[in-house]
Amino acid sequence: MRVFKREQRSLFGEILDWMLTPLLLLWPISLALTWLVAQGLANKPFDRALVYNVQALAQQVRLGPDKLVQFSLPQPASELLRADEADLVYYQVTGSLGEHLSGDRELPLPQANEPHGSSYEVHIRDDEMRGLEVRVAYTWIRLDAEGKRPALVQVAETREKRSVLAAEIIKGVMLPQFALLPLAVLLVWLALVRGIKPLSQLEERIRERKPDDLSPLDDKAVPMEVAPLVVSVNDLLERLKDSIVTQKRFLADAAHQLKTPLAGLRMQADLAQRSGSSEEDLKKSLQQIGRASVQATHTVNQLLSLARAEGGGANLPLQSCNMVTLASEVLQDSLPRAMDKGLDLGFEGVDAGTPGAQVQGNPTLLKEMLRNLVENAIHYTPSTPERQGVITLRVLVDPYSRALVIQVEDNGPGIPLPERELVFQPFYRALGTNVDGSGLGLPIVKEIAQQHRATVSIDATHPGQTPPGACFTLRFRVS
Repeated sequence: MRVFKREQRSLFGEILDWMLTPLLLLWPISLALTWLVAQGLANKPFDRALVYNVQALAQQVRLGPDKLVQFSLPQPASELLRADEADLVYYQVTGSLGEHLSGDRELPLPQANEPHGSSYEVHIRDDEMRGLEVRVAYTWIRLDAEGKRPALVQVAETREKRSVLAAEIIKGVMLPQFALLPLAVLLVWLALVRGIKPLSQLEERIRERKPDDLSPLDDKAVPMEVAPLVVSVNDLLERLKDSIVTQKRFLADAAHQLKTPLAGLRMQADLAQRSGSSEEDLKKSLQQIGRASVQATHTVNQLLSLARAEGGGANLPLQSCNMVTLASEVLQDSLPRAMDKGLDLGFEGVDAGTPGAQVQGNPTLLKEMLRNLVENAIHYTPSTPERQGVITLRVLVDPYSRALVIQVEDNGPGIPLPERELVFQPFYRALGTNVDGSGLGLPIVKEIAQQHRATVSIDATHPGQTPPGACFTLRFRVS
């Protein structure tokens, strides 16, 4: 059989991943945005130079006496225009008839859909010249009002200087980032180590505790985010402490309860072994030994039932249980003992097929709960020739709430009102009954009822009369 272990997650590693992953993803985006911004910054000064050159050339365009456009560029100005060590500079001047006046003929003209704009208004576009990317500044010049095509002046420049400047800007911005990124990762790592240190300190404090130290942890010495966890641990420690105290008290009480029948067994065995004991004395001793062993067996069985109800009942598988069927089985098991005492043991209530007679629970525990109620009634209800003891087990369904109700009613001595809560405590027995018992039956009933979301209460069968009787009522919560 293969066992797959769930990979343990590291809180430190997960927080580090969530912090560094966005940082590493945003860094390439930052590079791209920086490159775009650098391109824009690099274009601005060189675009201004192009605009200045176009405006300077536009000032040399004139309208001649024959109404034709003329352009005259002095030789020093032409040489100055082309004096650039990094880039190639081209210019072009065309007349109102589209004729070439000066400059490079191969310089592409603006697209037909590009607006002419007002006269001397400079526009800038990106284009291509002899296979090289160029930045072009151009302007249209209207020299007359006859509706002729305006003259065009263009100055183009390759993008080498712009690329160099953009690269320098990128280096100036990115190189510090290359140095800062590892530093940022280191600072994040140190910050996380510092932030998680209180968890490590809390772990050390818990590990240094002794096994019997169940005192609450100090929730003021931990960060606010960890405080709910510490409060939950303190709540668990408190419940564990109560459970241990209950178990210790239970074991002490159980040892005390078993001590009496065991001591009786030893005493009767010593009496039986004495020399000179008559046959009658020996027979009485053996009868006492038998009664003491029965009492001890009953107490042990009740202790085991209570331990099972308190510890393992919640973990047992649940199924649909018909309480009418379970009640019938309990009555059949208890009938011989009731008949021995001369009791009238009967059943009242709904049929097994009635809707609402089923509950989700553990049939073994539910049957044990009913058996303890019936056995308790048999144990404490007297029966005499003048007044027969009557015990009735009822299984009812509330017609309004549809809740399942179970009652065990008797006409015995009843339980005084001040003691009705005390009888559900382990080893407590009502005073004045003169009946031996372990004092565990009703605590078992209450424990199993709580596990099945039911409440148990005690009322008098005949209030104001003697004997008042007792009626135990179990009411299951509607799902």
